Amino acid sequence: MTKDFTALMNQLKDQKIEQFEVTPEEFPAFQKAFMAFDTRKRMIGQAEKGGTLIYHYDQDTGNDGE
Repeated sequence: MTKDFTALMNQLKDQKIEQFEVTPEEFPAFQKAFMAFDTRKRMIGQAEKGGTLIYHYDQDTGNDGE
């Protein structure tokens, strides 16, 4: 089952979740959703061993993500 990355990014933005993982296999689908996300500049990704990425949302930035 494919994750709904747009929904996950909105949950991060709305502070309903703290983070989510993206596996290397999921990255192409994530990248498509990420590029269409309005405040993607606030999405912070951290690479883990094995190629997994952990994303969280920067709530403290002083602009609207543009």
